[in-house]
Amino acid sequence: MIIDTHCHLFYPDIKNSLESVLSQAEEQGVTQFICVGTNLGDSRECLILSETDIRIFGSAGIHPHDAKDAPIDYIDQITNLMSFDRMVACGEMGLDFFRNHSTPKEQKRIFIEQIELANYLEKPIIFHNRDADKDTIRVLTKYGNGNGVAHCFSSDLKTAEAFLELGYYISFSGNLTFKNSHLPSVAGQVPLERILVETDSPYLSPMPFRGKPNVPGRTRFVAERLALIHETSIEDIAEKTSNNARNLFKLS
Repeated sequence: MIIDTHCHLFYPDIKNSLESVLSQAEEQGVTQFICVGTNLGDSRECLILSETDIRIFGSAGIHPHDAKDAPIDYIDQITNLMSFDRMVACGEMGLDFFRNHSTPKEQKRIFIEQIELANYLEKPIIFHNRDADKDTIRVLTKYGNGNGVAHCFSSDLKTAEAFLELGYYISFSGNLTFKNSHLPSVAGQVPLERILVETDSPYLSPMPFRGKPNVPGRTRFVAERLALIHETSIEDIAEKTSNNARNLFKLS
């Protein structure tokens, strides 16, 4: 059994054919899914999906792109969403200095406030980091408690080591499979006991589907690449990454 620990099932192309998408995923051995919110509307969609399908869990958070649009009472709204048992994490949150849809100042404030909420709720965080390694490490060092995961990791080994030292898991997505990617050399240095797998659907389809809309079943391709990197079996990767996900998110 493989767990897709980060997918956005509320996008219309997936949601409108959700049963087919998840059934196809199960044929690939991917049997549980964490639907990750990026704003309040998406987070409510995650709750609805998690309450209607036992295979799905949800999270609630404000993505750095959406930081500028967070309403004054967004923390109260996330708190309410997180009161439901099927909501297992706070996020997606973090910093993205590549696109800067929100200013760095806005992003940092919203990131810190969500970390503090997650600490209070005793929930793990799912954090996004793009072109913001040093600032992300600073924020996590000062405000975090090591309970969470670096989603869709794309940075260097030094950053991975910093996240691991702070206590966080590292999650790899389809970009692990890309030709000439530096990520296999990073993934090979991360202990399997600290790795999660994901698709980030509908983004980042793995090879040989790069450039096409992604689906949760393709988590298997990420797991297969990890098996090659760590010179072990797909079954071993599935077991260890799924156990990691269960431990982090307290999945039943």
